[in-house]
Amino acid sequence: MIKGQKVVVVLPAYNAAKTLRPTYDEIDRSVVDEVILVDDASKDDTISVAREIGIQHIIRHEKNKGYGGNQKSCYNKALEIGADIIVMLHPDYQYTPALITPMVSLIANKVYPVVLGSRILGKGARKGGMPLYKYIFNRMLTMTQNILMNQKLSEYHTGYRAYHKDVLLSIPFNDNSDDFVFDNELLGQIFFKGYEIAEITCPTKYFDEASSINFKRSSIYGLGVLRVSMQYFLQKAGIAKFKLFKGLGK
Repeated sequence: MIKGQKVVVVLPAYNAAKTLRPTYDEIDRSVVDEVILVDDASKDDTISVAREIGIQHIIRHEKNKGYGGNQKSCYNKALEIGADIIVMLHPDYQYTPALITPMVSLIANKVYPVVLGSRILGKGARKGGMPLYKYIFNRMLTMTQNILMNQKLSEYHTGYRAYHKDVLLSIPFNDNSDDFVFDNELLGQIFFKGYEIAEITCPTKYFDEASSINFKRSSIYGLGVLRVSMQYFLQKAGIAKFKLFKGLGK
């Protein structure tokens, strides 16, 4: 716990058998109370490894539900077991677990309700091996999103995030997409609700075992991101209303 608040780390896993152990071993258990792994119908030994290393809560999807569907299971389980602060960490060892403590400290001390681990602040992305086309894609999308949503994030596309439970309880995330755009829909809803988001510099590692999506999937994701941002802009401007932001304010 931190400041009397229960910290739960959720690991949305897909074929993470080779990287799960080093990721789990670096989680600071003096701060983190419980760990949840949701396996999205992996084809490798992710479940066996999770059991071997002693992860307390293991959920397996018999059919692949997608990245967004996996996160829904993660967050619902974390809220069910009484988490006050939920950290989403990819078990592919691309993001360092060492940042969990500073991320949750910002939330526990009521500085910010949401914290993102940003690969773009500093030089972590390219230094860690992010492909050039992904870096450019990330920067262009983020710039467009900041303009349309009147925000100043360094990136919207990190998979390293921490939330206070009140944020997740106030947003209908279960109605969001089951695909990769889930992340952006959630951020759009968080901003629309009026929450502020902090960022912390996060080094990253790109290697063969780290998860990644191909160019086609990246393009589909990018179009989804633009859709979310445009809907945000149109609804904030009073031009149209969209289901994504229903009940979250004007």
